[in-house]
Amino acid sequence: MVVVIALIGADLRYNKLQAARSVLDSLAAPIFWVANLPTRLSEWTETHTQSRTQLLESNDRLRRENLILQGRSQQMASLQGENVRLRKLLNSSALLRDDVLVAELIGVSPDPERLQLVLNKGESDGVFVGQPLIDADGLMGQIVAVSRGSSRALLVTDVTHSVPVQVNRNGVRAIAEGSGELGTLEVRHVSSNTDIQVGDLLVTSGLGGRFPEGYPVGVVTVVERDPGETFARVLAVPSAALDRTRHVLLVFTTRKTQED
Repeated sequence: MVVVIALIGADLRYNKLQAARSVLDSLAAPIFWVANLPTRLSEWTETHTQSRTQLLESNDRLRRENLILQGRSQQMASLQGENVRLRKLLNSSALLRDDVLVAELIGVSPDPERLQLVLNKGESDGVFVGQPLIDADGLMGQIVAVSRGSSRALLVTDVTHSVPVQVNRNGVRAIAEGSGELGTLEVRHVSSNTDIQVGDLLVTSGLGGRFPEGYPVGVVTVVERDPGETFARVLAVPSAALDRTRHVLLVFTTRKTQED
């Protein structure tokens, strides 16, 4: 007991055992590290598992948010496109000399051989059979059936549709008939020696009183002259966007002309 007290006293007063304690601490450190390894491993595993789970949850949340944002972005792009088309349509109506009514496409004919549209305007809105239908770029067709709240329009490219036209460049008259294909018009009764060229703009001639004069109908894309044929083969692409337009204009000049 005396010896222990003496050693402690020597350690406190003279720091004689410092070197021995350092050696013992060095020897004991690996033992403590190994003894504490299971606890540290458990903590690391728990932390790693939580971090991985949180990362997966975060990634899943970000994917959902990205999908929602993409959907909203698509809707905004659609609305912006629709606003541009409506603005263009309304601007075109401001340049017309005729009274017009804006209508919206609500359906198409289920018969692939009939190129017809269903509109949300009808008899209660003053719509009538034979009324011209246009968009911001040109003539689309005419109304062929009317009910109280809706109407059905026949497109210019339907095989049963025809419209008197003239070449805007020189006034040459012809008939533009539907080919049954949405993007093609056939120009009839054009003599082989007639001055008509690829790129010529065809407009309504006003003959017959059905369509007002001066509305764009199509642009000539094909002119074929066979020396053995009396008439040339002439094709045109419609000016109106028949496959993309959602809002259209119904023109009232025809009814006014007929009533007057």
